[in-house]
Amino acid sequence: MSFDILLLTLLFLSPGRNLDHHQKVMLTVLQLFLYGTYLCATVSTSLARDLGQSYQSPALDHLRTLDSSASISNDELSDTVTSLLEHPQFIKHKDKLWKLLSSDRSDSEIAEDIAEVVGFDMLELATDLVQHRRNLVEQRESGVLLTKSRKGNNTAKNEDFSEAAAKKRMAEKFRAAAERPLWTGTAQSEAEILPHIYTSSSMTHNHTISTFGSKYLLPIGTTRQYYSDYEEVTVPPAKTVPPRSTERLIPCSELPPLAKGSFSGYQSLNRIQSIVYHTAFKTNENMLICAPTGAGKTDVAMLTILRTIDQHRSGSVIDIASSINRNEFKVIYVAPMKALAAEIVRKLGKRLAWLRIKVRELTGDMQLTKAEIAETQIIVTTPEKWDVVTRKPTGEGELATQVKLLIIDEVHLLNDERGAVIETIVARTVRQVESTQSLIRIVGLSATLPNYIDVADFLRVSRREGLFYFDSSFRPVPLEQHFVGVKGKAGSPAGKRALDKTAYHFVSELAREGHQVMVFVHSRKDTVKSAESLKEFATLDADLDIFDCRHDPQFEFHRREVGKSKNKEMKQLFDYGFGIHHAGMLRSDRNLMERLFEAKVIKVLCCTATLAWGVNLPAHGVVIKGTQLYDPSQGKFIDLSVLDVLQIFGRAGRPGMESSGVGFICTSEDKLQHYLEAVTAQHPIESKFAHGLLDSLNAEISLGTVSNVAEGAEWLSYTYLFVRMRKNPMVYGMTHDDPVNDPDLTERRHLMITIAGRKLAAAGMVQFNEEKGSFNTTDIGRIASKYYVRHASIEVFQKEFRPRMTEADVLALLSMSTEFEQVQVRENEVEELKALEADMPCQVKGGTDTSAGKVNVLLQAHISKRTVEDFALVSDMLYSADNGGRIIRALLEIALSRKWANASSVLMSMSKSVEKRMWGYEHPLAQFDLSTDVLYSLGRWADEFEISELASMTAANLGNLIHLNERHGAALRKAARQFPCLSISPQLRPLSHELLQIRLIVEPTFDWSNKIHGSAEPFWIWVEDDTGTNILQLTKILFQQNTTSLTIDFIIPVTGIQAPFVTVKAISDRWIGAETEVTVSFDNLRMPEAPLRRTPIVDLPLLRTNLHILDSHTRRMFSKFKQFNSIQTQCFWPAFNTDLNLLISSSVSSGKSQLAQLAICRAMRSQRQVLVVVPRLDHARNTFHRMRQDLKVDVNLVTHPDKFNNHSSSVLVATTSCLLRFLSLGSRPGLLGALGLVVFEDLELLDPTYEMAASLLLQAIQLSPVRVVGVAAALNNGESLADWLGVQRDFSYCFPPVERDQALSITFQTFTIPYSAALMRAMAKPVYDAIRSNAKGESAIVFVPSVGQCAVVVSDLIKQCTLSMNLRGFLGEDVSEELLESYVSQVQSSDIRDGIMRGLAVWHNRMNQSDQLLSLRLFAEGIVRVLITPRESCWTLPVRAGLIVVMGTQYTVQKLSGTSEADKKVERYVAEYSVHELVRMEGRAVRHGKIGRLHILCQAEHRDTYMRFLTDGLPLESQVLGDTMGESRSEVLQAWVTQNRSRGLVKTRQDVMDLLSSTFLAHRLERNPTYYDVQETSAVYLSRVVDMLWERSGADNSSV
Repeated sequence: MSFDILLLTLLFLSPGRNLDHHQKVMLTVLQLFLYGTYLCATVSTSLARDLGQSYQSPALDHLRTLDSSASISNDELSDTVTSLLEHPQFIKHKDKLWKLLSSDRSDSEIAEDIAEVVGFDMLELATDLVQHRRNLVEQRESGVLLTKSRKGNNTAKNEDFSEAAAKKRMAEKFRAAAERPLWTGTAQSEAEILPHIYTSSSMTHNHTISTFGSKYLLPIGTTRQYYSDYEEVTVPPAKTVPPRSTERLIPCSELPPLAKGSFSGYQSLNRIQSIVYHTAFKTNENMLICAPTGAGKTDVAMLTILRTIDQHRSGSVIDIASSINRNEFKVIYVAPMKALAAEIVRKLGKRLAWLRIKVRELTGDMQLTKAEIAETQIIVTTPEKWDVVTRKPTGEGELATQVKLLIIDEVHLLNDERGAVIETIVARTVRQVESTQSLIRIVGLSATLPNYIDVADFLRVSRREGLFYFDSSFRPVPLEQHFVGVKGKAGSPAGKRALDKTAYHFVSELAREGHQVMVFVHSRKDTVKSAESLKEFATLDADLDIFDCRHDPQFEFHRREVGKSKNKEMKQLFDYGFGIHHAGMLRSDRNLMERLFEAKVIKVLCCTATLAWGVNLPAHGVVIKGTQLYDPSQGKFIDLSVLDVLQIFGRAGRPGMESSGVGFICTSEDKLQHYLEAVTAQHPIESKFAHGLLDSLNAEISLGTVSNVAEGAEWLSYTYLFVRMRKNPMVYGMTHDDPVNDPDLTERRHLMITIAGRKLAAAGMVQFNEEKGSFNTTDIGRIASKYYVRHASIEVFQKEFRPRMTEADVLALLSMSTEFEQVQVRENEVEELKALEADMPCQVKGGTDTSAGKVNVLLQAHISKRTVEDFALVSDMLYSADNGGRIIRALLEIALSRKWANASSVLMSMSKSVEKRMWGYEHPLAQFDLSTDVLYSLGRWADEFEISELASMTAANLGNLIHLNERHGAALRKAARQFPCLSISPQLRPLSHELLQIRLIVEPTFDWSNKIHGSAEPFWIWVEDDTGTNILQLTKILFQQNTTSLTIDFIIPVTGIQAPFVTVKAISDRWIGAETEVTVSFDNLRMPEAPLRRTPIVDLPLLRTNLHILDSHTRRMFSKFKQFNSIQTQCFWPAFNTDLNLLISSSVSSGKSQLAQLAICRAMRSQRQVLVVVPRLDHARNTFHRMRQDLKVDVNLVTHPDKFNNHSSSVLVATTSCLLRFLSLGSRPGLLGALGLVVFEDLELLDPTYEMAASLLLQAIQLSPVRVVGVAAALNNGESLADWLGVQRDFSYCFPPVERDQALSITFQTFTIPYSAALMRAMAKPVYDAIRSNAKGESAIVFVPSVGQCAVVVSDLIKQCTLSMNLRGFLGEDVSEELLESYVSQVQSSDIRDGIMRGLAVWHNRMNQSDQLLSLRLFAEGIVRVLITPRESCWTLPVRAGLIVVMGTQYTVQKLSGTSEADKKVERYVAEYSVHELVRMEGRAVRHGKIGRLHILCQAEHRDTYMRFLTDGLPLESQVLGDTMGESRSEVLQAWVTQNRSRGLVKTRQDVMDLLSSTFLAHRLERNPTYYDVQETSAVYLSRVVDMLWERSGADNSSV
């Protein structure tokens, strides 16, 4: 029926009738509709006949062409219909197809359904069925179905298209419609009516008219004209939407003071701003504002910014600026390009300056320091930069945790190739909001787009509250748009000439009407060429006078201004009324052109698109001349983006000065439809996320937000891709049935993540356990994410990267990166590339004929500072350098992760070469701002001198050396002294027969300058093997202004044949040539012998605790155990039945303390006193309480030296420091006379105090019948300890750590993130997963670095519970809410309540005692199953768990730096957990009869060392002389010698020698001489130490 109405309308508007203007427009629109929908050719025949030949139009011409080509005979029609009926797909689905063909629905409505039935690979069949629908249906109804046997007997009648026949058919259809029932019985959903949709079109948006739902209507009134040189489509300005009754413009006087100050100069908000004001400024709703360019969207963003500022103010402060809490929030404004970012920074900064709000740019060109980030409230960035920032867990990445408002400008870029980045950052932000339960408001600003509801859903915008759509009628100045398709091949000489002529035609028309015009071109050269071309055409047409501005009274004044410029073309063109503007001009010239155009003394301004983005300089008319521009990222000419077109069109019209504007886009004929549809929003914007899925997924896996397929599928549900897959599935390789059968597309999303995971795993970027569906990132995946490297490039690197590479190899590998694959070699560049190649220092592999070769040459030209002539080559060189530096850094980190020494050195040098634009062979001082004369003379006369030699000379000597004066010498000396150099002093410390510690004392030897060095100087330091191939250990260090020295310990394995040396290298991360290399010889290295006394557990029957040989007191003491364990059984006899000295060294929590108690029980039977020596006070207290409870005798804790002789207790527990003070008193008969047993606990913690106290005690009791029992954790060198304690070989039990009764597994998870809050956040998810993987009902203890981290970790784990919908968290299985509430009500500190509600308790010594006891009780009773506790509590924590998680092995320590009081300041540095602390934590996982697990999260470089110590045993060396040997001294030993010499207790050197002979040191000197720097015999060494101590003690006494 709709077709008949159109037909009657066309007949009514036939040329025989008098048509007014509107009727002609309607006729044209209907013709275009018929043309666009391709109705069958029989219609065109009747139309052409009825309308006659007098009325001419392109649409009818095309229809007549179709008619002439489509006219077929009856036989041909019969063949066609017959072939359709006999088609296999028709026969297979004939019932469905006949039902569709016979329905009352239109052709366009059934076409898509037919395509679904026959299959989308049969689109041609579907089209033929629709085209011949009438023939098929009429033949079926008449009972005559044509077949080959009845060919020629076609009874189908021809359709009558006369006016009478059309009216008759309409009447029949109306009658049939009236006879149909009123209700169908099927509910149809009504279109949603949204409150904030403002459009002048009657068309319902998001409703398509095309067959496959891919196209929208053109605006009403659109016309199309054909000319000899071009085709022109004119889109008129949209009709203004009338105001609603509730609308009113909001006067700025009504704004709150905070907003009023930022809208100074405004009388009122405009219509759009007034409509959105309440939502933007008074709510926290996410928003999407779709409005034309220039409609004031930036001011809407300003309102949301002011809302955020207002929420972070202190109400008690009257002054607005002073009331803002600037450290509590960050606003991120994502602009589509760098040029616009700079403009936004300028605008926002100016308007918010009165609030002292700082606005800064963060893009690839503009980096911010940590301090700058901290003091900045609004950061303007680009999508790619913000993606990179939020991928980083440290540094800039920490910004993301402070964001309160995210503004995304030009969000319609989702339809662009860059749209995948926008999807990534939005998905990441929304997931962050949900996981942290924090508020991050998202505001999207967009041009008008058709499917705005989809974008709103993606941004999590409420359709009724936050979605605002304003059509083009809301432009401040109505815009008439002209789309011009110029005939001829784009880029050809004829095409260029036609483009020039067409552009001049429109420019001259506008100029003739007195308007100013801006002509936009796409290269700097074209600005001048276009202006010259326009001038030539005007000269030929004798129309130069229409551009002349000499009549302006200020013309001569401005002409003099122009005359001062050095720009020759600019001066010449100005006289004719033309101007030029591009980024290559001087800033003064650009500013001048802007002022002259604004003053109307220039008629035509030829400029590049940067003017549209960076400067608000409107004109009545804008002309886009050509749409081809060169893109260096793709290495070819591409189409001008729709974003640029909209921005340029936004410059058309002068608000407040003109009532209209006009915009022309002159493109090639084949691109006309593309720009017409894109700019007028005919096509829904689709997602481009699928193209970037692999790299985005890798980034999320590296960040830790996706750890399995399920989480990956969940992550996909946050993307715009997910929204559009459900709306338009066919575009994404799906069928219409897929969303129907699976509305959430769960299976589809899982499949996409699985396929992507396989590809990433194949590239080595992730570890993918497909059976479990789990992901783990790798070093390469993490590096690719950090440096934004594509997975395809990683695949290339995996194949081509080698451990040894030259600079040429590195350049060749870099050039093969897929980031450069679009860089093409053009014919006009070959000669210049060849010339460049001939002058480059590195060979170009493969020559310059390939893309990789071209990139190679351009990178070398960039480093060599060569000038390139060709414009496209300049762009390619800049692109290659920008990306090359980033990718080289990625390759460097890959080499470092693989421990490749040679490749790392070369890549580090190349990285700095690209950054500094100088080669490694050039003089390093060229990096300073030295004059050309100095650098030349330096290279000629002093090239052989080391920089350290130059730094040591005087200014006069240097001046003479370089044949210049003293002033030049002073400048050179200053540079040499400021050049970063280091001094490295290595010391060898063998820790075992297989492990060697290399201690480096690193000192800066250069003068610090804040201007030159900034806040810190980073260096890489590593130890490489003797072949220079492999890095054995590495670290990165930072030197600051007050850093005097750094101590670095490397632990390397030394196995098999010992290498002759290793090399230590220190390489600056920033300075070329700043390298220090030290060879560490192993000629005098003596590694200790392998341990001989390792005691295995013997398979013995376990002894019961009720043995008859035990006295009743001892049996009662052990009655809580039924039997002894294997180690206790094996050591029972020597511990309880002998009085010989005993050493027990075994793993933590293996029952050593009970064996010591057996020895104590034996000693008490002989009425002798027992002394238990413990190194730590907290452990001494625990030992005191334990023994008092277990032994049931008088036990006392000695806290003062005077108490030793006054105690009559059976057992004394004392710390080593207290014992040392007691033994230093001189008179000590009381204790020593009654002493029968000494128990040395925790001997693995032997420090100078412990060793001095034990040595003095052993010396004092050597002639007394006192038994010594030593207890230690598992050691790898227990023989020396046994010898020192006087233990016979058969009574020394040194069990390896793996020898234990209780099963214990040790697992590691490594990280490469430096210690920071970000590292703790990155560990939260793995810790949560580890706890969840724990056996059902099992408990877990999590050790964190500090007390302050406890609450943070609890919060992070609660977030993980929320994300995984684990609502109960880690509560016990049968814990009711009532029971939990009863316990929570007892909590005094509110900080731990939320954690307890989720099964997470906290315990540390800063809590009040009641909360400590409550946390322990809840954990012990299984009400909460996770206990969070700080590192230091490993010594005192009284509970155990099946899982011990060590969440990081680093913590911060504060120390004072500086020599004078004025220079002193607190410095924080990162320290490592001691191995003893890890062993203590390990012991918390050991439980009787149960399996335990220790899970350590640590830095990657420490894993092997920790693992070796935990499995082989702890090293134990004497520290009595201090940490460093030689001239250094221990304060404890020196203080003892000094004090006792002053008291007269030490009279000769021999007294000191006697003491040293009784120390553990004396027993280790022979076994491990290299550790103590012993080059002579041990006796000579000790004698030298005694002399040193004696001399210093005398000096100390004299000073006193």
